[in-house]
This record gives sequence, structure tokens and C-alpha cells, in this order.
Amino acid sequence: MMPPRQARFGCLLVLVTGLFVAIQPATAQQVAVEELTLPNGMQFLLVPRTDQPNVVSAGWVAKVGSVNERPGITGISHFFEHMMFKGTDTIGTRDAKRDAEFRTEQRLVREALNQMVWTEQYDRFLKGEIDDPWDPANDTQGLRVLRGKLDALIKSQQGRGDDGAATATIVKDEFDQVYTKAGGSGMNAFTSFDLTCYFITVPANKLELWAWMESDRLHDSVFREFYSERDVVHEERRLRTDSTPTGRFQEQFDSMFWASCGYSWPVIGWPSDLNSYTEAQAQEYWNTYYRPGNLVGVVVGDFDAAAAKDFITRYFSRLSPGEKAPPPVVTLEVDQLAEQRMNAEGDFPPSVEIRYHTVPGGHVDSYPLDMLAEILNERTGRLYRGLVEERGIASSAQAASDTRKYAGLFAFEAETRGEATPEALEAAWYEELAQLQSGEIPERELRKVKNRVAAGNYRRLESNMSLLVQLAVAEATLDWKEINDGPRKYEAVTAADIQRVANEYFSPTNRSVATFRRKAGE
Repeated sequence: MMPPRQARFGCLLVLVTGLFVAIQPATAQQVAVEELTLPNGMQFLLVPRTDQPNVVSAGWVAKVGSVNERPGITGISHFFEHMMFKGTDTIGTRDAKRDAEFRTEQRLVREALNQMVWTEQYDRFLKGEIDDPWDPANDTQGLRVLRGKLDALIKSQQGRGDDGAATATIVKDEFDQVYTKAGGSGMNAFTSFDLTCYFITVPANKLELWAWMESDRLHDSVFREFYSERDVVHEERRLRTDSTPTGRFQEQFDSMFWASCGYSWPVIGWPSDLNSYTEAQAQEYWNTYYRPGNLVGVVVGDFDAAAAKDFITRYFSRLSPGEKAPPPVVTLEVDQLAEQRMNAEGDFPPSVEIRYHTVPGGHVDSYPLDMLAEILNERTGRLYRGLVEERGIASSAQAASDTRKYAGLFAFEAETRGEATPEALEAAWYEELAQLQSGEIPERELRKVKNRVAAGNYRRLESNMSLLVQLAVAEATLDWKEINDGPRKYEAVTAADIQRVANEYFSPTNRSVATFRRKAGE
């Protein structure tokens, strides 16, 4: 699963006689986190609390996402999200030795298949003889033979071949089954541009099981079903992107907007890359980004801190520190010098999206930009009031401040209503923007928005799982202390700050505009 935007953190408040009243930063609630760092470099954030008795939400985050990839292996971070549930030599197989032999045989066949596609098929594609080098319908006789061998090996490993269960070495979904039988629930993961996070909720008396299970897959994860799982990812891509009316257009808009940095490709990856990366490349990626120094464990719930530290130290200390540190992300986004436009037609309601380059999370201007988005949003915000209620030209309108680890964007989106056109929505946005640039926001309006932001961020810290995710995202992109430090930064935002960023970042040369129109006959 892939959240479209990463969460931010706001100030806190208290409900008094039905009205939201802001708490001063000095008295705002602080999340008490106990930190533990093992000798191998793995860090843990522990939050014991009894709000939800007898249960613990536990997980870990790898500081790696699609921004760390490169052309040729786009989507590999998300692919690891799938691979990490395939088990180890202990879990997920009934015969570890034969299972390893199957993987070796599959790897050799797939490497030969890849080489044939990259040379013969790519050459035919570039000459215009075929329309897709990876489509089996375009296979040569040699490729058909290799695909048949690979398919037979995969089926035998899974027990679906002629020999049936006699050859099967895979125990399907055993990792999930072990947790479920122990009372675990909600096991899942997500990949974003900047991180990959894994999590589950377990009974408090099963925390040791969690420590053993998670350290086992970090110590001995097996890339089982490495080649067949690509079909699952392709299907996910078809479901999330290809089968949605605007999915592929959004990918194109992203690639146009981000000119140089690693946010220009989709988290799920380009189709040709999904087919192409090898097990050797995956192993190198694993040894670089899934080592203790790049991982942070998070445990939130009803547990004894001393016992938890003992479990964590006992099991996670077996992880090797690794020999290669993750390389820094060095390619920064270049300045945009001229307006960019994309005009799309398809089976969708007319709409418009306007984006501006802004700043990364943690930048001093990220806080007023976030508050600006909140001024515009919700049914009491300026966009709904101005475009939906007063002008009557939009069925929906919203803004988003998307501050990532290495860059940021601010987006306005709206869908037409009645006979209105995308051009009318675009013009209305510029009118609303001009008001923000020329006049300060009234204090009462800003106070109301600050209180709403504070309430929303407070609620996100109430459940164990929600707090776990907030801590994981904050630590992977900034620092977990942002949960405690963020409130005073948002509280300190002034109307002058918002007016300043509205003038600094929202220039015509810094914007990219996508218009979506219904294609004639659709």
C-alpha cells in the first residue's frame, strides 16, 4: 500500500465548553519516547502506554523509498515490500535446501531470458518490428522455451506442477499464519517516496514472538517467488494506475513536474524495470538499505520497557551491520524557469491541477505552506467557499502541501460543476491566490485553522498504530522529535509568514498546469 502524501504534525489543543482553545507550546502534550540503539546501529523507539490494554503495535521502518532508486531498478523498494512477507529458511518452506535449489534454477533461467529480451527483443522493438519487447505474444522460439522452463520450475516449487505437492517447498503465507495463530492482526506495510514501513498489532504477551519473527526476516529473508511475484506487482500497477481514468496521466504529470530528482518516477516503478531487475541487484539493494544502521524499530502499547529492551537486544543484535553504507541522495531538483502544461483527454470529469515547487519537510517555510493549505481546505476554507458555494463552478476543490525529504510541492486541484470549464477553475484559483498575496489573513481565521490542525494531529496520536506510523515517518524523514517540536512551530506561524510564502513560491514560471477534459464520445 502506498500513501499518496506523508503525514505532517501540528499543534495540540483542548476542548473547553464546546470551543477549541489552543494550548500554549509550553504546556502541549509531549510523547514520551524511550530510545535504544544496539551496537550494530539499529535504533528503537519505545512508547509504553496503557490506553489500549494488553495489546502492542510494533514495526520497523527502512529509510529507503523510490527516491533512492535509479532508472533500471525503479519500483524495487516497493517490490521489497512484497518480498519481505515471503519468509526465511525457517518460515515459509518445508525444505529449505530444495527451496534454495529451486531459486538457483529459476535465477539461471531468468538471467538467460533477460539477456535474450534485452538484446534480440529490444533490437526488434527499436526497429519497429514488435510493439512490446516483454509481451510473450512477441516471443521468439528460444524465449518461449525459456518461459516454459521458468514456469515449470515456479509451479513445481509451489506444488502446482505434474508432481503436485510432492515437489512443493513453499508453505504459502506462513509468516502471516504464525502471527494470526498468536493473535496478531493488521499485518501490513507501505512504501512511499522516502521510506518503507512494516507493522502489526500483537497481544502484549507476544512481543517476544514479534522480536524473533522480525529479526529473523531481517537476518535471513529469502527472496522466495522472486519472479512470480512480479506478476502480482504488475497486477497491482494495473489496478492502481492503468485501470484508473487518470492514473497514467498523473504519472506523466509527475515526470514532467520533477525534472531532475528521484521523485520523477512512480513508487510502483516503470513496467520495463519491473521485468528487468535481477536477483543480484535485489541482493545488493538489500545489503545496502536493509542493514541495522538504516532501520528504526517502533513499539507502542501496553508493555514493560525493561522486558521489551531485553527481547530487542537478544534477537535484533544478531543482525550484521553490513559493509556498505547507503549512498546519499545527491541529485537535487533544478529550478523551473518556465510554466509547463499538460492537456489530457479521457473518460473523466473536467478538472484542473496546478502545482508549484516548494521546500522539503523541516524547512522553515514548510510550516506556513502547510498552514496555507489548511486555510484553503475544508468546507469552511476559502476554496470551498469561493469556488463551490459562491461561484458555483466546482464540485470539489482542495489544496495540498506535500513536503518530502528532499523537495516539496504545493498543489491546487478542482473538478468542474455544471457547464464550467477547467479554464474557469484555473482563473478562480489565481483570483484566490491574489487575495492571499495581497492581504494578510485575519487573525480569527488563522486561529480557527490552527485549532483545527491541532485537533487533527492530536487525534492521530491517540491509537497505538497511528502513533507508530507517525513516529516511523517522522524519524525516517526528519526526526521523531518533530512530533513534540512541531506544535510550537505551527503555533508560531503568522499571517505575514503565510503571505510571504504565497508571494515567494507561487509565481507563473514556477507552476505546472494539468487540465483534464472529457474526450468527445466518452
